[in-house]
Amino acid sequence: MPLFVSGAVRLMSNIAIELPDGSVKDVPSGTTSAEIARSISEGLARQVLAARFNNQLLDLAAPLTQSGSLVLITPGAPEALGILRHSCAHLMAQAVKELYGQDVQVTIGPAIEQGFYYDFYSDKKTFAPEDFEIIEKKMAELVKADLPITREEISSQAAIELFRAMGETYKVELIEDLGVEQVSLYRQGNFVDLCRGPHLPRTGLIKAYKLTSVAGAYWRGSEKNAMLQRIYATAFTDKKELKLHLERLEEAKKRDHRKLGRELDLFSFSEEAGLGLVIWHPKGALLRTIIEDFERKEHLRRGYDLVVGPQILKTELWKTSGHYENYRENMYFTEIDEQGYGIKPMNCLAHMLIYKSKIRSYRDLPQRYFELGTVHRHEKSGVLHGLLRVRGFTQDDAHILCRPDQIDAEVKGVMQFVRDVAEIFGFEYCMELSTRPEKSIGSDADWERATHALSSALDDIGLEYEINEGDGAFYGPKIDVKLKDALDRQWQCATIQCDFTLPERFELTYIGSDGEKHRPVMLHRVILGSIERFIGVLIEHYAGSFPLWLSPVQVVIVNVTDNQQEYAKQVESQLREAGVRVQADLRNEKLGFKIREAQMGKVPYMLVIGDREMAEAKVTPRFRDGSSLETQGIEEFIQFIFNEAALHH
Repeated sequence: MPLFVSGAVRLMSNIAIELPDGSVKDVPSGTTSAEIARSISEGLARQVLAARFNNQLLDLAAPLTQSGSLVLITPGAPEALGILRHSCAHLMAQAVKELYGQDVQVTIGPAIEQGFYYDFYSDKKTFAPEDFEIIEKKMAELVKADLPITREEISSQAAIELFRAMGETYKVELIEDLGVEQVSLYRQGNFVDLCRGPHLPRTGLIKAYKLTSVAGAYWRGSEKNAMLQRIYATAFTDKKELKLHLERLEEAKKRDHRKLGRELDLFSFSEEAGLGLVIWHPKGALLRTIIEDFERKEHLRRGYDLVVGPQILKTELWKTSGHYENYRENMYFTEIDEQGYGIKPMNCLAHMLIYKSKIRSYRDLPQRYFELGTVHRHEKSGVLHGLLRVRGFTQDDAHILCRPDQIDAEVKGVMQFVRDVAEIFGFEYCMELSTRPEKSIGSDADWERATHALSSALDDIGLEYEINEGDGAFYGPKIDVKLKDALDRQWQCATIQCDFTLPERFELTYIGSDGEKHRPVMLHRVILGSIERFIGVLIEHYAGSFPLWLSPVQVVIVNVTDNQQEYAKQVESQLREAGVRVQADLRNEKLGFKIREAQMGKVPYMLVIGDREMAEAKVTPRFRDGSSLETQGIEEFIQFIFNEAALHH
């Protein structure tokens, strides 16, 4: 006599379920993960959220029909937060539907790195932060109701009819575009959503959440489609973690590089100039010049040659490289004398032409070409975000052309470069190895060689990394380095890409020791990445209080009265001659006002000059935090500045 569990037939044959501690449970086929958790302990059964069976995430109610390994996912597991947040997205959508009914259509609501969002369409309801408390109150009611969250699989046609009857046209479009015979739905109370899952077993397990912001978003990211309203939120396994996260969000608002960029007069954007195009003000231009000079010095020290390529190249060249076929939607094109040109989105083509300009011997390799190359990419207006996502930016681009037997050493050299720079700027970091995407060029053999070259170099160094399946560049796999800032947020900056394909397409060769022609390998790499993006990250990492060596203005001189003006000018001149970046504030304002302005400008040091300093030909340094040093001679202070700048760089 068959037993029925979660709508599936339970056969009397047994299966072997291996648990993480190595023990094996012999259970009837069709047993659920929830039942296995309960057989271990009632306490475990109460807190388990989902399961991973043979490395596939499942709902607790999913029947297990074959032998395999089972991991029960509890709140501390790595996968728990994503599942919790995805379930909370459904909870928020249910609350919105119960509050606003047919005035609102639901679209999609995924978990993301910092929480989750759900996109809604409505031509009647405009969401605002004032609505958040109302929505959260409804969510709390649904949590208290402890509604079961259940999965069902139905035919796509039945799902289309269901959502069409509900007036959910976006769900209908999603199902039609999937082109599959069956889809899975999740129900909780009177709410139903199209979803692959998995989800929590019931709403009562959602304990801590907060709606954070609302923004516009185009349906499927296209400006041609309807504008949706995206409500962002976050969720955690307990209220303590949520409180800490919300405190970090408040700190992030204070550190927002767009806000600090205005306050510190570093950069601006102008609709007159165009979206996503940065206008650097004097202090910002000096900041990036300091960083660029640092980069040139470091690259020369590590055996790179400086090169400069043109801003536009013939369209035929972009066709040869594969960019025209695989990347042209992100490029700008123009025509000169009936000849098509592409404005460069990357710097690699000119570097290959430099290599190709003469015959190379195996003894000449590796060739390392470095360029602070300005590129332009057609980013959609909806994704532009201050310095972090722009249309015109400068990359610290380098391309290393080497023999296959040199790949390992070159990758390790780049990784050491990354380590050194991360330490200088005060970042921790983690790494991902991204593999071949669906849209790519090159042979399977070359991709396999390139991927192995990167992974073996990482393994040799002993660096931990995660595999990011299918996210490589279209011409080769890559190592992505993600910096961790002061708020423990991750920023993708450095990358190393191993490319066998473009040297083939551009017929790059070198003469080997055997006198025959051979094909070099090209490593594409950046250390900081986009200079604009990196500066945005730096502003938020340091909260605008740059270390002395990076500060556009290192010292501000403030006089107490007009009596010290001439002496203050002499001090300014002496510091500037010595190479200190200095400004003098000699306005007829109160001393406290001028000190506060310098502190608001986050200048590392102020030199307060009164009658005593002038009489003794000395200065009194004051830190930006308000503390002071002893009065000292000007030369002594200059040496102090140089020592501190060298210590932090």
